Amino acid sequence: MLAIKLTRMGAKKRPFYRIIVTEKRSKRDGRFVEALGYYDPIKQPAEVKIDHERAGFWIQRGAQPTDTVRRLLKTPAVTNLNPAP
Repeated sequence: MLAIKLTRMGAKKRPFYRIIVTEKRSKRDGRFVEALGYYDPIKQPAEVKIDHERAGFWIQRGAQPTDTVRRLLKTPAVTNLNPAP
C-alpha cells in the first residue's frame, strides 16, 4: 500500500521536509516513488509547495496521505512566493 508522507531533510535543528509517495512500511528517510513537493516550517510564514495534480493522481490510485500531509494538501497552491516588483 502506498502512502503520501514527509521525509526529513536539512541540517540539525533546521528541518526541511519533502512530501513524497512511498510504500507505507518503508523507513521515514528510505526509498520513495515520487517527490511531490516540500514543506519548510522554519520560514515565516511556513513555505509549502505541492504538485496538487500529481497528489490527486496518487490519491486516486489508492495512496493514503498522513494526517500532516492531508493538512498541508488543504493549503492553497503556491506558485510564486516572491513576486517581482
